[in-house]
Amino acid sequence: MEVYLDNSATTKVFPEVAELMTKIMCEDYGNPSSLHMKGVAAENYVRYAKETLARLLKVNEKELLFTSGGTESNNLALVGCAMANNRRGKHLITTQVEHPAILKTMQHLESLGYQVTYLPVDKCGRICLEDLRRAMTPQTILVSIMHTNNEVGARQPIEEAGALIKCMNPNTLFHVDAVQGFCKARIYPKKMNIDLLSVSGHKIHGPKGVGFLYVNDKVKIQPILFGGGQQQNLRSGTENVPGIAGLAKAAEMMHAHLEEDEKHLYGLKNRFIEGVKKLDGVQINGLLNGSIEGTAPHIVSVSISGVRSEVLLHALEDKGIYVSAGSACSARKPQPSATLKAMGIDKDLLSSTIRFSFSVFTSEEEILYTLEQMYGMIPMLRKFTRR
Repeated sequence: MEVYLDNSATTKVFPEVAELMTKIMCEDYGNPSSLHMKGVAAENYVRYAKETLARLLKVNEKELLFTSGGTESNNLALVGCAMANNRRGKHLITTQVEHPAILKTMQHLESLGYQVTYLPVDKCGRICLEDLRRAMTPQTILVSIMHTNNEVGARQPIEEAGALIKCMNPNTLFHVDAVQGFCKARIYPKKMNIDLLSVSGHKIHGPKGVGFLYVNDKVKIQPILFGGGQQQNLRSGTENVPGIAGLAKAAEMMHAHLEEDEKHLYGLKNRFIEGVKKLDGVQINGLLNGSIEGTAPHIVSVSISGVRSEVLLHALEDKGIYVSAGSACSARKPQPSATLKAMGIDKDLLSSTIRFSFSVFTSEEEILYTLEQMYGMIPMLRKFTRR
């Protein structure tokens, strides 16, 4: 049996998405900036995608910019807004558990003279709103807080944070990295006081290499790519029409069954956690008071004492089970997880943590098979480690 439990890294593309993209690449392959009918056909796909995504988010379609994915969306949001608003101040706020696409960008801005406050998190991986309140200053021009942590599944109090930020300073911009949260929860930027929202296609059964950034029409932002002036001069470059259409199709399909899929995923998560708890020396990370309520439905972080994560990862792989030792973006550069360290996870467990992440394609049979294999291999791996 092959069991894919690394859906936080990437997801299987819906067949309907692949079919649509193939049609565009092979038949409707025009450049959307061309004036002939092939170009008009391509432009119609882009327009329909904007209309679809705007409807799902309850925003204006002109407020959406298509990008190459979450990393570019995050860079455009942070760098573009920092540069455009630096006359009001040069102070930024984020958290210690953000994705590297945020943390590395913040470090770059620090090198340019900006000041960044990194909010701590509790043992569940969540920020304290009082810490956010204390960090805010009249010079704070932007706050960036992720919706869902990609390693442990902790969900931040986004709506409460948005309300707090705007109450303290209506001019402070609020950016949310929703790469792991979009289509796993209903997100409405205008209702939640979100000025900028980053999304990536390949986390929602869409294609890799495409995403979008929601930018409230009142936000001042500068481009970070320059060229032909596409997308209101804010993101130059020929639009990735197949990717854009595939992203919108995937989002539409996910939103149509969001509550149903959420119930399915929480059921799998609960079943998996209850099964893992039967093993000795196991710790589940990111739960709120020991409960899955308020956490992402598709992510489980498990620390297993006495077994290195890489060893368990490959032992599971030998059984056809694919998991991750942490964030896929840094998996080939092993180092202690910044997220787990910020949460205060014991040092001995930092290198013994595995991330299991599910999708709408994951079955209970696959969960039971994975647990069965873990029951057999973990005691054996511990004996081998002791030797």
